[in-house]
Amino acid sequence: MTDWLNLLEEQTRTGAEMAREVPATLANPDISRDQVKKLFAALEQQAEFVEQLRQVLEANDFEPEVLVAAEALEEQYAELAASAAERLKRMRRTGYAGA
Repeated sequence: MTDWLNLLEEQTRTGAEMAREVPATLANPDISRDQVKKLFAALEQQAEFVEQLRQVLEANDFEPEVLVAAEALEEQYAELAASAAERLKRMRRTGYAGA
């Protein structure tokens, strides 16, 4: 049987790491458009995974605080993905020619 709480804990640690690394990565002036696109796709995929995890937790009647933690993590990934999308928009507006 899957240990959902352990999985949420692992995802939370990964989310904290991503929250530290993604802004620095996006601020790098040498990052290419392709790299930002890939980062955005990875963040979107992670947000979808955490959404599915939250749904499983809800369906299995986990405690409200567990669900709140899963929702916060889901929001965090969505915000990180939005920051990558915003970086892509800025790159397009400025005519950034990176790959």
